[in-house]
Amino acid sequence: MLLAHFLYFYTSINNMENKNMLASFFFFFIGFISIAQTGNPPPPMPPPPPGLPIDNAIVILLVLALAYGIYKARNLSKQAD
Repeated sequence: MLLAHFLYFYTSINNMENKNMLASFFFFFIGFISIAQTGNPPPPMPPPPPGLPIDNAIVILLVLALAYGIYKARNLSKQAD
């Protein structure tokens, strides 16, 4: 029985069309098998670090905002005169 199947398969791939079909079949399944055999997934990424604190620089930011406000107010008052 096995010999009969082998002989049928061997005689059916003798012409070129069947050889091309067989080659396409093997290339398709080689790609499918190589995708199916991937390794373990990588470990999950650690959570991102918390945002940068602005507690230490809040005083500096307030002083700069006040200085910029005074600068703009002086420029506007000079342009008005």
